[in-house]
Amino acid sequence: MSNDGSLLANVLRLASRHTMVIVLIALIVTLLFVAPGFSSVGNLLNVLRTISILGIVACGMTAVIISAEIDLSVGSGIALAGCILAWVVGALTPIVGDVASVIIGSLVAIAVGTSSGIFTGVMRVKFNVPTFITTLGLFTALRGAANLITGGYPLATFPWWFDFVGNGSYLGIPVPVYIFVTVVLTMHFIMKYTSFGRAVYAVGGNAEAARLSGINVPLIKISALALTGGLAALSGILVASQIGSGTGTTAFGMELEVIAATIIGGTSLFGGRGRIAGTFIGVLFLGVIGNGMTLMNVSEYWQYVVRGGLIIGAVMLNQIVDKSQEQ
Repeated sequence: MSNDGSLLANVLRLASRHTMVIVLIALIVTLLFVAPGFSSVGNLLNVLRTISILGIVACGMTAVIISAEIDLSVGSGIALAGCILAWVVGALTPIVGDVASVIIGSLVAIAVGTSSGIFTGVMRVKFNVPTFITTLGLFTALRGAANLITGGYPLATFPWWFDFVGNGSYLGIPVPVYIFVTVVLTMHFIMKYTSFGRAVYAVGGNAEAARLSGINVPLIKISALALTGGLAALSGILVASQIGSGTGTTAFGMELEVIAATIIGGTSLFGGRGRIAGTFIGVLFLGVIGNGMTLMNVSEYWQYVVRGGLIIGAVMLNQIVDKSQEQ
């Protein structure tokens, strides 16, 4: 009986790691036949460009959720970063030139995004305020700040060449894809091969045991949240380049897509388990299925229904695997 249980646990463990890859391949093959234009090079490159924005943030969210926390403010952080960048560029270009103003504005935007993550972490570890509550407040506050900066209208202050960052290509590959792949590889290395990455897993698995083993639990949680805030700002810079302005209404609802990609990729909502590679698959899956449904003229409302079902299914699979490992 114990051997059967062990076999079942091993099968479920393998399923949790590889099922989404198999499903993704099957989905791509199906869309090649049923979705008009899906296989065109232009469409596939557009999918990669689109998922890059989502994927950059999802890499940071993976670390946060593994540490048993959550960040609901990343969509607003993306919007705020673009608005900050646009405002700084407009204010400084006459003084220091367009190149320097874009660099300074980008650094300021990333600093603000990182600071919002630090604020969330401090509220969690110093005042025991759940990150769900703090980031829910920031969800509204950051977007409000973005609209205050722009006056509620798109702020188009960027030089002509800045369009290349979000819309340009090098060797036929969109520039955001290079940035996304760099973030994926860097986060994979950090989470798998560094003491910080191992500490994130330990804290998410059992914070008290991690503390007793000498890990600075508060610092780890704050760092994971700060990292996600910074990556959200980086995505905000790319979005601003793509649309040519800083706009307070961009990335509305993206936090849900980021969390969905992370959970679909196998990261446990209860912390302690997840992989950057899995998140990459989750991001690619959402991008492909969204693009496929759009090409097939599926109603946007049904697309939301499908995404919601995917989240529920992924969480159910995680629960089944967790229970099987406990037996």
